[in-house]
Amino acid sequence: MGKIALLFAILFCIPAMTSVSYASEQAQTQVSKELKAQLLGSPVFIQIFKEERTLELYAKLGNEYRMLGSYRICNFSGGLGPKRREGDFKSPEGFYSITNRNLNPNSHYYRAINIGFPNAYDQSQGYSGAMLMIHGDCRSIGCYAMTDGYIAEIYQYVESALLNGQAQVSIHIFPFRMTEANLQRHRFSTYYPFWRSLEPGYAYFARYRQPPAVGVVNGQYTVSAPLQLNSGTPVISQFALTQPK
Repeated sequence: MGKIALLFAILFCIPAMTSVSYASEQAQTQVSKELKAQLLGSPVFIQIFKEERTLELYAKLGNEYRMLGSYRICNFSGGLGPKRREGDFKSPEGFYSITNRNLNPNSHYYRAINIGFPNAYDQSQGYSGAMLMIHGDCRSIGCYAMTDGYIAEIYQYVESALLNGQAQVSIHIFPFRMTEANLQRHRFSTYYPFWRSLEPGYAYFARYRQPPAVGVVNGQYTVSAPLQLNSGTPVISQFALTQPK
């Protein structure tokens, strides 16, 4: 039944996806310094783009998330593609969420945020690894390394949001900006089916400026409107372009 429901969701949602405007995929203007200071403690959201070596931090303002900052990633290891096994030196890709238990203010790498690898999807695929972080010190073996100044600011907003009542912070990690042009550029990659499965999460935020609810059904990511995650029913993708093979 799960696979049938997922197939119907995919078939009936293709028209909705084709109408999405991707004008919002372009870099969002950052909020002013004054507003940025006022948003400390607001719910936050993080996107990472490997190829662009960019981490974007957003905070909730009204009914949408606005960009607080775009930060250059000092270093990550292993190139494009998801982490699959302990010792492959790759940095993860996918949809992760963290709580205050994932924060380490006394890391050997200044400040550290454990992204929570392996998540439910990784576990369903049999992937292995642990202690994959966003941290300072500009050195990486499977982590996303920032300058100490950058991680200090990112850490401060994440910690403040969690202390102020945000239940968990979503961290979405992509190989590149998931435009159709970029996906076609990488269409011959062995990772292409996996990358296609990440695109709905990217598209949802690009359209609605709200992090979607992400679940794992039958070993595949599913994406839906945030409130539906708490409905008690399985989360079937409402934002899927294609079924991963």
